[in-house]
Amino acid sequence: MTTVTLTEFRSHASGMLSRVELGETLLVLRHGRPIAEVTPVASQRNGQPSWKKSGLRLATKGGGLAAAILAERNHESVS
Repeated sequence: MTTVTLTEFRSHASGMLSRVELGETLLVLRHGRPIAEVTPVASQRNGQPSWKKSGLRLATKGGGLAAAILAERNHESVS
């Protein structure tokens, strides 16, 4: 566990959160007292940052997704 001051955390938040994504735990201090413990989410402890994981892909059988959405909208407006 790494200890950092609140000022240091605010100044370098992006880099510190990247370290947390990689599995590190941070203890944030204000005036020498612990105020927060920043830990990785349990499902993210595999060492791979979330931005490197593949995204969700939506698809429908047959026509494209946009065509299916437009058809549904037309169907709802007629009813």
